[in-house]
Amino acid sequence: MKSSQGNGIAMRSDGHGSGTLASPHSKRGGYHAGIRSTSKGDVDLTPLQTRVVREIVAYARRENLKAGEHLAESLLAEQIGTSRSPVNVALRHLAALGMLSHDRNRGYFLDKDALSFAQLAERFSATPDDPLYLRIAEDRLASRVPDLVNEADLMRLYRVSRSTLRKVLSRIQQEGWVEKSVGHGWTFQPMIDSAEAYEESYVFRAALEPTGLLASGFKVDPVEFAALRRQQELIAGTGWKTMTAIELFESNSQFHETLAKWSGNRFILQAVRRIDQLRRLVEYRQARSREPRQTQAREHLEILDAIAAHDALKAATLMRTHLEGARRGKVYGGNAFATSPR
Repeated sequence: MKSSQGNGIAMRSDGHGSGTLASPHSKRGGYHAGIRSTSKGDVDLTPLQTRVVREIVAYARRENLKAGEHLAESLLAEQIGTSRSPVNVALRHLAALGMLSHDRNRGYFLDKDALSFAQLAERFSATPDDPLYLRIAEDRLASRVPDLVNEADLMRLYRVSRSTLRKVLSRIQQEGWVEKSVGHGWTFQPMIDSAEAYEESYVFRAALEPTGLLASGFKVDPVEFAALRRQQELIAGTGWKTMTAIELFESNSQFHETLAKWSGNRFILQAVRRIDQLRRLVEYRQARSREPRQTQAREHLEILDAIAAHDALKAATLMRTHLEGARRGKVYGGNAFATSPR
């Protein structure tokens, strides 16, 4: 992506089931698609609109945008990977919540520095994804859903229509942790659901990601490089204290996926993205100390320094050390699979 200064936003390039399920969610009632706003108009946001709101807030905070900076619809749509329509809804919603001001002729502008909206970020971080997707993921991690299920049982369990269920299952299928079986059945695949599996994921990453840094086709995008450095400097400075856990995780994922993309090897990039998708299901629910995030950001900056110096061997060595340290801290830190209260 290209950098745009005039608009105030720095953009980057870039079978059937075996048995009937008993619902563990009777207290929670049916599935609710989005977030209800208590602002002007009392609107319901769809899951897509909720995601776009969250990503706009996270982007502005990750980039440390200042009061008065312009948030352009077209560039936000490109950044998030969606059409301008949900972006427009999201910007109007954020204006109603007091984060943005709107000029009919010029568009939307930040009312205050993005980092000052910690409470708003926490609000949207409380629902980091489609609620149905998260409930299925949570139930799989807790072994409340068997490996082989059929759609009728899942529809009863989550009180949703077949079309709603299939949309979420299609997404999960793309991420690789469920496969279509005969008829209306689905088979769930292995995921990071134990300390052993978590450790295996780090062993795999330690073998894969340094290899990407040593690839003959490795090529740095300077705009993306500058953006990564800004983000990691922010986290190493004050962001580890002020950013939400989800914002910190997403910045971490972006760092690793961007370096994998620079390798020029599509299979390395796909593998890193796949691992990050599986890690989200675990890490969104973990109670984490913030100090390791500062340490990780400093290590990320050291890797970027080695890349800037064209020292691929040093960058790969630092990456391997970085991942080994994260493996020891998370797998043997005592609460790798601590879950939040239900």
